[in-house]
Amino acid sequence: MPDAADTFPRLVLRQAEERPDRPAFREKYLGIWQVWTWAQVADEARAFACGLAALGFSRGGHLGVVGDNRPRLYWAMAAAQCVGGVPVPLYQDSVAQEIAYVLQDAEATVVVAEDQEQVDKLLEILPQCPNLKTIVFDDARGLLRYQQPQLLSFERVQALGREYDRQHPGFFAAAIAAGSADDVATILYTSGTTGNPKGVTLTHRAMIATGRTYAELEHLGPRDEMLAYLPMAWVGQNLFSYAQSIVAGFCVSCPESTETVMADMREIGPTYYFAPPRVLEALLTQVTIRMEDASRLKRGLYEYFMGVARRVGPKLLGGAEKVGIAERLLYGLGDFLVYGPLRNVLGMSRVRVAYTAGEAIGPDLFVFYRSIGVNLKQLYGQTETTVCVCVQPDGQVKPDTVGPPLPGVELRLAESGEVLVRTPGLFREYHRNPQATAEAKDAEGFFHTGDAGYFDRDGHLKIIDRAKDVGRLADGTLFAPKYLENKLKFFPYIKEAVCFGQGRERVCALVNIDMDAIGNWAEKRHLSYSGYADLAAQPAVYDLVRGCVEQCNRELAADATLANSQIHRFLILHKELDADDGELTRTRKVRRRHVGEKYAALVDALYSGKTSCYIETQVRFEDGRTGMVSANLKIAEARVFDGDAVRRAA
Repeated sequence: MPDAADTFPRLVLRQAEERPDRPAFREKYLGIWQVWTWAQVADEARAFACGLAALGFSRGGHLGVVGDNRPRLYWAMAAAQCVGGVPVPLYQDSVAQEIAYVLQDAEATVVVAEDQEQVDKLLEILPQCPNLKTIVFDDARGLLRYQQPQLLSFERVQALGREYDRQHPGFFAAAIAAGSADDVATILYTSGTTGNPKGVTLTHRAMIATGRTYAELEHLGPRDEMLAYLPMAWVGQNLFSYAQSIVAGFCVSCPESTETVMADMREIGPTYYFAPPRVLEALLTQVTIRMEDASRLKRGLYEYFMGVARRVGPKLLGGAEKVGIAERLLYGLGDFLVYGPLRNVLGMSRVRVAYTAGEAIGPDLFVFYRSIGVNLKQLYGQTETTVCVCVQPDGQVKPDTVGPPLPGVELRLAESGEVLVRTPGLFREYHRNPQATAEAKDAEGFFHTGDAGYFDRDGHLKIIDRAKDVGRLADGTLFAPKYLENKLKFFPYIKEAVCFGQGRERVCALVNIDMDAIGNWAEKRHLSYSGYADLAAQPAVYDLVRGCVEQCNRELAADATLANSQIHRFLILHKELDADDGELTRTRKVRRRHVGEKYAALVDALYSGKTSCYIETQVRFEDGRTGMVSANLKIAEARVFDGDAVRRAA
């Protein structure tokens, strides 16, 4: 066995040797937390690895993994790597045809599925995936009567593995010894914002280097805790819950279900937290709803002390600015009455470092969390860079930047403003796609991110938007749609927004309301409604959303660069944007081009002066069936503000 722990299997064995009794994984099952130590994890992975070998899975083979975060799915990934295979995580909410595309492209021969739901999808596409020979399931509920020869339980594969291990006593050690740091550790498929997903091949060296960089930066160790609740196929979850836990030796906890994440997080009290902006937006929406239901006294206390928090909290957390004793005492009182209980409700009482990434976060949302004492920091990266480009160091946190480059990372800005990066975490290639690889990586080894940005005077990178999305209005005003959309999404009543304006005289927007927030708001006002479309069409809801848009416009007017990009007209869509309908990616990023094409009639109506527009839209249901929904959508005007007058008043 090589001494260097330069692959994940070797790191797992090292953790099992150095801290055999420390918790490695937790999972809540039937209300009770089950715990596995590093020694147990090593044993479980070994049994499954030998079971894969018994089934004919060998070095270079690809193993699909689909389901919610479950310890056994993580062990299956480690097991595949032990025998030189490559795990390929898939998004658990993908429809069958999306899974088929990835399995065909990856040429996976084995898939480990969480439960009956995932098994049913795989059986449906089995004829389309000739390479797929074995489907291993974790949860047997509902599968006892299934007789397909491709199906095996996780326990059965492990039993085969233990027998194989006894018959081939030197196999496991030899398989791990044959591994190299430059072997492919995993293939992660991009979200497919502009086309079909691409398989990003990441090596053990790249992922381990990135994991160590973050672990050293944040002083992560075996006593840290993390809750794994995001899709395993997303590079952020894969890096921080799999790669980094194996590097640093901390414990990863898996919630009982997606519905119990908040309760489970409060019980676990993680010290290390990772969330994309959409999750942070949803949490803030829940807080807003609860405060609307609170008594007048509680609402008054909340509003007063949140004002104190926004003024004082970021300064205290950053430690870079002096804060007077009176403000410290006032903030301390606010922490006792408001911020502390709020962090507890959010499950963040013990969080000492929290990261957000995946897409741009609105400055207001970012400041909210730092104001209440959550050490939230932005990092920047892509699947292709193993999320290893920039991060905000303690004491240098700004709401509008993603921080300076990480150690060992080289950044360049192209003449167009596109960010180019060369990093130890850089991917090897796109799987079976040399043309896309050549387009993404230049001759010097720099990856072309597709993001537009610039450096501020402190050397921090500021991302404006996707380079292809940044444009100009007809009068030459800068048009950055993602920036505008993030400002709108800060309001708890707006879930999604898509802004248009490239080459046009003004900006218009399509809006999705947040059903929970506005549903709660409507019930308080005794507004009856039958569903999303009915609620979205209510005049009172339009007035509410108009107020949000106009407040956003007032803030834009104060910025001389963006004052002319205020939103003039908007409409509320009759359905929620959905990944199943191709409008969002599986990581809930808006597929802007697709939305623009699908709702071209609505966009044209926004710019033609119409006051309403009839639309029919095809939707896909959870069982795969399709149907049509139609509505006559109202188009509303929003007040715009004189930029000079707003700036003078300020």
